[in-house]
Amino acid sequence: MANLSNSTSSRPSAYLVIRQGGRWTDVLRLMPSRRVRIGRASTSQIVIHSERCSRQHSEIFPVQDGETWVVRDLNSRNGTAVDGRKIDEDHVLAEGETIEVAGCQMTFVRRIGDAFEGGQGPALAPPAEPENQQTTGGGESATITHRRDSSAYLQPQDIPLSDPRREAPPPADTQAGRELFRLSFELARCDTAEAAAATALQGIVKHLGVGSGAVLLAQPPRGRAAKSAGASEQEVQGAKSSPEPPAGEIDASTLTVLATHQQGERSYHRLPDLLAATVLKGNEAVLARNIRDDARLATPDSRGNLSTNSTVCAPLRKKNRPIGVLHIYCHDGQRDLTPDDLEFIVAAGESLSLALHNLQREEHLSDTLQKTRRRVDQLRQQLADTTKIVGKSDAIRRVKETIRRAAPTAATVLVRGESGTGKELVAAAIHQYSDRAEGPFVCLNCAALSPTLLESELFGHEKGAFTGATERKKGKFEAADGGTLMLDEIGEMNQEIQAKFLRVLEGHAFERVGGNQPIKADVRVVAATNRDLEQAVRDGHFRSDLYFRLHVVEILIPPLRSREQDILLLAEFFLRRFSQQMGRKIEGFSGAAKKHLAGYDWPGNVRELKNVIERAVVLSAKPIVEAEDLVLSNIRLDPASGSSGGTAAGEPELISLEVLEKRHIVAVLTATGGNKSRASTILGIERSTLDRKIRRYELDPQQWT
Repeated sequence: MANLSNSTSSRPSAYLVIRQGGRWTDVLRLMPSRRVRIGRASTSQIVIHSERCSRQHSEIFPVQDGETWVVRDLNSRNGTAVDGRKIDEDHVLAEGETIEVAGCQMTFVRRIGDAFEGGQGPALAPPAEPENQQTTGGGESATITHRRDSSAYLQPQDIPLSDPRREAPPPADTQAGRELFRLSFELARCDTAEAAAATALQGIVKHLGVGSGAVLLAQPPRGRAAKSAGASEQEVQGAKSSPEPPAGEIDASTLTVLATHQQGERSYHRLPDLLAATVLKGNEAVLARNIRDDARLATPDSRGNLSTNSTVCAPLRKKNRPIGVLHIYCHDGQRDLTPDDLEFIVAAGESLSLALHNLQREEHLSDTLQKTRRRVDQLRQQLADTTKIVGKSDAIRRVKETIRRAAPTAATVLVRGESGTGKELVAAAIHQYSDRAEGPFVCLNCAALSPTLLESELFGHEKGAFTGATERKKGKFEAADGGTLMLDEIGEMNQEIQAKFLRVLEGHAFERVGGNQPIKADVRVVAATNRDLEQAVRDGHFRSDLYFRLHVVEILIPPLRSREQDILLLAEFFLRRFSQQMGRKIEGFSGAAKKHLAGYDWPGNVRELKNVIERAVVLSAKPIVEAEDLVLSNIRLDPASGSSGGTAAGEPELISLEVLEKRHIVAVLTATGGNKSRASTILGIERSTLDRKIRRYELDPQQWT
């Protein structure tokens, strides 16, 4: 084994020797390029499962490229101590100093040997006491002479000597402690389960000076195939397919060889199933001696002879349940294994179990991380696709350039354009290319809600604030904290909410409806409207101060009829998207279909074009979209003004929905003799909504009651 105390690296080595509950548990090498976080959170490099430990308790970090290491308390509840003294500020660690967090001790050393030599590191063995043995036989007969649930090398030192829970102490052998320490460090460096198993076997046999052995698992971590010489093809396939069995249900005959180690020319021979079943059922290690003539305990050689004279079989555990066995045996010409050897093998098996568990968890986390990254990449690709602004016209180039310049800033953006031109798409692009892209993107249509509901949606409400408020609800401002809030149809907001909205835009706190707790949210606002806000300000329907607060950066989105060269580009873009989503093989448009698309005025703008193409993909039975597959409206717009024109023979009058709604409200009110209650019932809207529309369309309210 390499001398780990004298690193050939130009940077000085540094390690943390970790002790919990009075026993050493792990060794962590400190890397000059990485901070080490200590806490109760599972994301910490050193996790301490104690209520006295904060989730983010403290951290250790390098300075001067690893020449010096510093420990810092992260405002933890119970503090961090160094050599028994709590630290209030950054503390530069010295050789041999011990950091203590919630009962867990971490000794800082430059050389691994310092953990055992010179008295600076943690002592691994408690004071010696008479060995506690359980014997099932005696004399020279073949028998299991010792059983061990855990190794005294790992015994917590805070258990009194008189406590019956305390195991027999290990022998006063500092060499064994050093070997276990170095073996744990070597296991921590392994990157596969096979390498960890082979490392453990080599370390055990090297220390004992005798023996052969193997690591057998009910299921190798993550279903990896066993690659050792002692594993058959059937065992390899079993390792891939067999699920991890429940505790206490491992069949000894199905154990799969993960790694083997043998001395000389003798190859490893599998342990008897009876011995493996005894260990797995009792979940404790056993030492059997004088077993050469006992077929139940001995391992036959290649000629069928029982040449084994002593053996140790120790369980490998995960959360104190057996998952496999560590098998070591000696044959003719070698000394018998002793109870001291049993202690060492059990301790090595515990370290191997921990290493296998960590490797399994690391591989699982790695697989999960890769899947998550792939999913994130897919979502980002989908988001980029859905927020992609398609077009090459000069008007769209100006829109893209404005987005590029405005997105990285914190400026409020006002997006204006006809319905269906893609105002929400522009808002999403601003969010995606801003430094808030990782935060939420929240949209709210102000025209779809009554004033009371709009205030609740924006700022939230407390339980019992109004009828139907059965629980507390967060508003859109709180939901968009750290991200972007897109408010569509901002011109429909009444003046009372406009005043409250303006205060929030100015950086003031707000309160939920029915609440008195001030709330602040870090939100960037993108407002959108298809109305003439300047005219609304002149008419007194929109606050001038709010208009000037919103009118920081204005983006005007042109209607589709003024971007004729973008129509076919958009049509082909939507055709590819819907063909892929629906699994259809549609290659493009016929010449007649292209002329049909280019010659249409698109009063519904991009939204209408998108729906027309989706309908064509659904209904088309050919690989080419024909003109008859495109179902277009009969509405036409005046090319000169872009407004509704007169009617052609057999064609409807070309007016906007706003004008149509106004005329219809006037007609219903006239038909009901000005009775607003009857009119609202006929129209299917609330009386308050009708009053709001009367004010919006500047109708004389004195005519109707």
